[in-house]
Amino acid sequence: MSEAIFMMNALWFKKDGGQEKYKEYGAAIALLLQAAGAEVKESYSTEESLIGEWNPDTFFVVRYPNKAAFETMVSSPEYAQIKHLREEALENSLLVRCKSFA
Repeated sequence: MSEAIFMMNALWFKKDGGQEKYKEYGAAIALLLQAAGAEVKESYSTEESLIGEWNPDTFFVVRYPNKAAFETMVSSPEYAQIKHLREEALENSLLVRCKSFA
């Protein structure tokens, strides 16, 4: 069985309504995440960057049971119908596949 993967999402919202539009996307993708066996593990808003430049509006980590679960979700017809909400909400974003550093 494949091992779990973690996707770090860093988001910069559009100034006019981006955060509200992303909440709409979040509600729409919740069922797809559940069906994929994924869960949001941690979620943060940025307060202050002490070393280096880092200023997303929010960032969070999503755990997927394996790479195939993520790929199946983002290539599904259901995701295709809602991904525009994410695009409409964001000025910029990072999506980084991560693994545990233990």
